[in-house]
Amino acid sequence: MSKKYFGTDGIRGRVGEYPITPDFMLKLGWAAGMAFRKMGACKVLVGKDTRISGYMFESALEAGLTSAGADVMLLGPMPTPAIAYLTRTFQAQAGIVISASHNPHDDNGIKFFSGQGTKLPDDIELMIEELLDTPMTVVESSKIGKVSRINDASGRYIEFCKGSVPTGTSFSGLKIVVDCAHGATYKVAPSVFRELGAEVVVLSAQPNGLNINHNCGSTHTEALQAAVLAEQADLGIAFDGDGDRVLMVDHTGTVVDGDELLFIIARDLHGRGKLQGGVVGTLMSNLGLELALADLDIPFVRANVGDRYVISELLERNWVIGGENSGHIVCFDHTTTGDAIIAALQVLMALKARNEGLAQSRQALRKCPQVLINVRFGGGVNPLEHAKVKQASEGVTAAMAGRGRVLLRKSGTEPLVRVMVEGEDEAQVRGYAEELAKLVTEVSA
Repeated sequence: MSKKYFGTDGIRGRVGEYPITPDFMLKLGWAAGMAFRKMGACKVLVGKDTRISGYMFESALEAGLTSAGADVMLLGPMPTPAIAYLTRTFQAQAGIVISASHNPHDDNGIKFFSGQGTKLPDDIELMIEELLDTPMTVVESSKIGKVSRINDASGRYIEFCKGSVPTGTSFSGLKIVVDCAHGATYKVAPSVFRELGAEVVVLSAQPNGLNINHNCGSTHTEALQAAVLAEQADLGIAFDGDGDRVLMVDHTGTVVDGDELLFIIARDLHGRGKLQGGVVGTLMSNLGLELALADLDIPFVRANVGDRYVISELLERNWVIGGENSGHIVCFDHTTTGDAIIAALQVLMALKARNEGLAQSRQALRKCPQVLINVRFGGGVNPLEHAKVKQASEGVTAAMAGRGRVLLRKSGTEPLVRVMVEGEDEAQVRGYAEELAKLVTEVSA
């Protein structure tokens, strides 16, 4: 069955526009509570990022959940992976995150975690959707759920993150700049790195409800790059608004993306004999990552774009490391979902083990030129099904003779076709990408 509300990563949209409205959130809380209660006594954790609408939706979800008889434990602003972790440790039936991740403040959304701290199974999502289309009821007064607040949530998660590196690890002598995107990591991330001995300069950690991801964080690294140079820091770390994406900046001010961070972690695990299986990337992962891993005899497979698909592939293969070039990195040897702080710590451990700086460590991965062009289209016609587009794509692929890739895909959240061409010659790659983008535009008109 296709889903009406749930996308690849929960439910997301513009605040005030259906379904991101208080009345829908009330009904969603009720439907989720009813679904989880079918599994027995029901306790649900609710956390959020720092966007202003989170207060409104938190209250609506709380009312809906309790009306279904579910007990609610409020976490306040916390990174998304922290909610996955705390859902497990409190033995709750589910965790709910109110967040639109790297989007601006006028978007919001809902993500769910199972009691195991993993993505909610499809059958539970479908059950919730079925309940959303039925009349809302309220359990009898004696069975209405109770609400409490977990006051030590931040401290618990900080200790969990620190526990992902060996006892006694110290980053003393390391100077890092941390950009919290005015988001959910603003309290915990600086504490984690400071408590492990690093000198920390903090950027964008003054959330006001409206400035989350605004010209900061992993989607806008310019301020971090400038700060790393001005502070003469060893490196910079950029998180997104909900703390499940991380990018870095080396001491020269150069951005180090998710593909490069994934390679650094995987190479370290492989060198220590701790890499179980291979590495999962996505259709957007740079060809250079695949080639660099092949040089180390590390298997590599591509999943569809989205951390849900990376995680699914890891589980199916019983592998432990995967991620996206956007900075979603999953370290299954430490946690159950993409966790930006955990991933950053694994990179720092790998640098420490090799006694290398970030700029030096990333050199073993030679990225291939990759050109991505977004083409907006309207109407119900899928330009990717057009015969001319298919023929042109096949022609470009054949012309590159195994030394490059073409990827055309529709965005899951916007009316966009993403045209990506990758190969060894940047001018050639750009020419092919522009040629294909022009054709997609023409057939979409």
